[in-house]
Amino acid sequence: MNLSGPFIRRPVATLLLSLAIMLLGGVSFNLLPVSPLPQIDFPVIVVSASLPGASPEVMASTVATPLERSFGAIAGITTMSSSSSQGSTRVILAFDSDRDINGAAREVQAAINASRNLLPSGMRSMPTYKKINPSQAPIMVLSLTSDVLQKGQLYDLASTILSQSLSQVPGVGEVQIGGSSLPAVRIELEPKALDQYGVALDDVRTTIANANQRRPKGSLEDSERNWQIQANDQLEKAKDYEPLLIRYQNGAALRLSDVAKITDGVEDRYNSGFFNNEPAVLLVINRQSGANIIETVRQIKAQLPALQAVLPSSVKLSLAMDRSPVITATLHEAEMTLLIAVGLVILVVYLFLGNFRASLIPTLAVPVSLVGTFAVMYLYGFSLNNFSLMALILATGLVVDDAIVVLENISRHIDDGVPPMKAAYLGAEEVGFTLLSMNVSLVAVFLSILFMGGIVTSLFREFSITLSAAIIVSLVVSLSLTPMLCARWLKPRVKGRMTGLQRWSQKINDRMVAGYATSLDWVLRHRRLTLLSLLITVGVNIALYVVVPKTFMPQQDTGQLIGFVRGDDGLSFSVMQPKMEIFRQAVLKDPAVLSVAGFIGGNNGTNNAVMLVRLKPISERKVSAQAVIERLRKDVPLVPGGRLFLMADQDLQFGGGRDQTSAQYSYILQSGDLAALRLWYPKVVTALRGLPELTAIDAREGRGAAQVTLIVDRDQAKRLGIDMDMVTGVLNNAYSQRQISTIYDSLNQYQVVMEVNPKYAQDPITLNQMQVITADGARVPLSTIAHYENSLADDRVSHEGQFASENIAFDMAEGVTVEQGTAAIERAIAKVGLPEDVIAKMAGTADAFAATQKGQPFMILGALVAVYLVLGILYESYIHPLTILSTLPSAGVGALLAIYLTGGEFSLISLLGLFLLIGVVKKNAILMIDLALQLERNNGMGPLESIRSACLLRLRPILMTTLAAILGALPLLLGMGDGAEMRRPLGLTIIGGLVFSQILTLYTTPVVYLYLDRARHRFNKWRGVRTDAALDTAL
Repeated sequence: MNLSGPFIRRPVATLLLSLAIMLLGGVSFNLLPVSPLPQIDFPVIVVSASLPGASPEVMASTVATPLERSFGAIAGITTMSSSSSQGSTRVILAFDSDRDINGAAREVQAAINASRNLLPSGMRSMPTYKKINPSQAPIMVLSLTSDVLQKGQLYDLASTILSQSLSQVPGVGEVQIGGSSLPAVRIELEPKALDQYGVALDDVRTTIANANQRRPKGSLEDSERNWQIQANDQLEKAKDYEPLLIRYQNGAALRLSDVAKITDGVEDRYNSGFFNNEPAVLLVINRQSGANIIETVRQIKAQLPALQAVLPSSVKLSLAMDRSPVITATLHEAEMTLLIAVGLVILVVYLFLGNFRASLIPTLAVPVSLVGTFAVMYLYGFSLNNFSLMALILATGLVVDDAIVVLENISRHIDDGVPPMKAAYLGAEEVGFTLLSMNVSLVAVFLSILFMGGIVTSLFREFSITLSAAIIVSLVVSLSLTPMLCARWLKPRVKGRMTGLQRWSQKINDRMVAGYATSLDWVLRHRRLTLLSLLITVGVNIALYVVVPKTFMPQQDTGQLIGFVRGDDGLSFSVMQPKMEIFRQAVLKDPAVLSVAGFIGGNNGTNNAVMLVRLKPISERKVSAQAVIERLRKDVPLVPGGRLFLMADQDLQFGGGRDQTSAQYSYILQSGDLAALRLWYPKVVTALRGLPELTAIDAREGRGAAQVTLIVDRDQAKRLGIDMDMVTGVLNNAYSQRQISTIYDSLNQYQVVMEVNPKYAQDPITLNQMQVITADGARVPLSTIAHYENSLADDRVSHEGQFASENIAFDMAEGVTVEQGTAAIERAIAKVGLPEDVIAKMAGTADAFAATQKGQPFMILGALVAVYLVLGILYESYIHPLTILSTLPSAGVGALLAIYLTGGEFSLISLLGLFLLIGVVKKNAILMIDLALQLERNNGMGPLESIRSACLLRLRPILMTTLAAILGALPLLLGMGDGAEMRRPLGLTIIGGLVFSQILTLYTTPVVYLYLDRARHRFNKWRGVRTDAALDTAL
């Protein structure tokens, strides 16, 4: 059946069909969102809880543990971890990739409700949750600065005006605010005054709570009117609280201002932000899943002038970080690479054919196939990103293959004197099945990726489907538009009218065929030697795969760095700030740095800070982000008690159900025995610090934070009528920044915070001055019933899977791959000799690398099986698919050898290149074998004669298609702009594999064909099935 016949007969319909494909693709292109990488959804839910003043151990035991036990009953959780710091707990739940995040959220809420009675009664609010995608980085950070307003006021503006407005912008998912906290009225009590007047802390708390009430008051109504009842029950500013009457004492009014200092401040004193050299409040903007980053950022920027206009004139709204320029530049580079690839492919066709009219036919096939692919991308909800554009770049060399095969075969018939119209029918019919075999088997390779699961499927899904769609559209175009144009545009060659390029092309082609025929004859006379070389390539493949350095993904240069500043355990907020200032100034001085923003304190703890470093465009700084990091590690001064860790921000982040760490890789220890964990953790840290393969190791130093433990004499307390609730109540009122009342406003809610004056909270000895007032009014100093002891405790308590855990973050030293670093860690841990109750494991990127590393051989095997099954079905043969697959070992050798010789690393991108080679290299064998089978069947040739003739006749299309594929990948290899680090490994793998396999398979394929054909006939003879004796004689 000639599939091309109707299209050749109906040129108008064929042209309109091609135009329709172009129009659909063009419209779809404008609707495609833009992002750096494909949308990868990791279902993760973060549960947050707060209890101001509670120590990390109290938060872990009273909040984290009950929640974890409730969450443990939820199905589909892959990782559960928690981190408890002063007054704050975060529980991170990671679910199976196919888990419905909305259904999981409902179960999480139900578990929170079920644990209500197990949580501390003093919690002002229940734990809350939010759904996040840890693979998505913020798209923009804005800063608010002012020389006039306090940071609490800036935070209020960000919360009530900016956050609400920005959340309405299409594409914006979440706006987070940091760098301060909401305004609050702060009540700073004077212990001496309280003692003088005999006032208990609870008396003050009760007075304030009762004085500040916002409750329903009803209404009045007569026959004509209705009056709403209102009262001055809401106190809003510090000045409103000063005259509050606590009680009358000796006939005189005792007011709040007599025992406390009342100020307008912020909820949390231990929280600060900055932008460059100014204090700032930062707004971190995240996009919605699947939103167009470029369009979302554009709309945010369009809103900024209007937002600035509604802010006070003393407030400046600035852009602190913007990911869109790098993404735009990266995609622009990819688009330019695509155009260059198209140009090179067209040049190859023109040089080989030497005929402008003929070369124009595949030139038209390329844009129709590529543009038509955009329609499929839109239907699948894909985006324009590095991976989908890489697929289109590589598709350039593949889609032209089909047109070349059809064009070359029709041209050959025309050169033999067949009229163009008949040649089009005949040529298209001859290669129709060949094209079907090549393309269906190629699509099978990439569709097999979709069934592999895990990160590989999530990451390469868009690449696979986009490339498969381009191939299928190309098949349609090559069987419709190409033969129709050949029938009408191609003319027979007249020797006297041949151009110089045509004569040169013909001369080169004749010489190549003659040289190939001579060398092929020698190979066919030395088949065993050729077969041996093929077997050697299989062994070389295995050897190279073992020795080639391996990593997970190429390191991206997104133009952003993340800095983590770690202070010694227990370091105060006031001491941490000048240390942060030294690091900030050192980073700002680097010539590659454009700006620095960040946070100190907050939920990270008083001794931790985060820096967001924005680099200049790569065209200006001339060095990679990693090179900037290495330079800063040398230039940043040593700061006693503080350490700066820097890492290049990545578009694809792995951490799953864990907090982001200060380095690319993590190592976790966990145990049900806390004492054993604390004993072995320092030993593991020491072992890892001794490894030259690792650098920038961030680990808890093991000293612990300072802790004051109050030892209460319970018997003495009982005799005096004091219980533990009264003792802890005094401490909570005095030292916890306790939120005791709420101020309701039309735009927001604010807190009244009570504590002792900070100058009385600087030394443990002040505990002795605190007094407990008994039920009968007696005042008992704490020193009467208790004493305190100094000790050390953790400033952060972590759990992993409900067990206590510790984390070690690190980077690989320069030139060390993930595989090498992981192996070094395993050797070091083996020497440490951990007991069975202490579990050590890799986490984050290293864990993802280990998982994919184990599955890579099975992924490749699955692709080979898919190709074999498809070819076996198409050829109705068990043998011929094996001949086609015999071309693949040489491609593997070429790819791995190219990586090894250039000092590269085998990553997931390289693995993707191997999959592509599986699909491309076998096309050469299909071209040979399909024609050989036709010659045997139609011309009565023996296997030797048929395969030799097929090799010679198919040499030119094989060379053209291979060279087109190589030149299509060449821009990937040579690219130097933004995003090139992701594309370069793919180009290297493909070019290395194609060059080596092209040289080898031109000779090994006919030899394998003959051996397997002989085996087939001998097997049939053994079964008693009659075979043609001439076939056996030829062998």
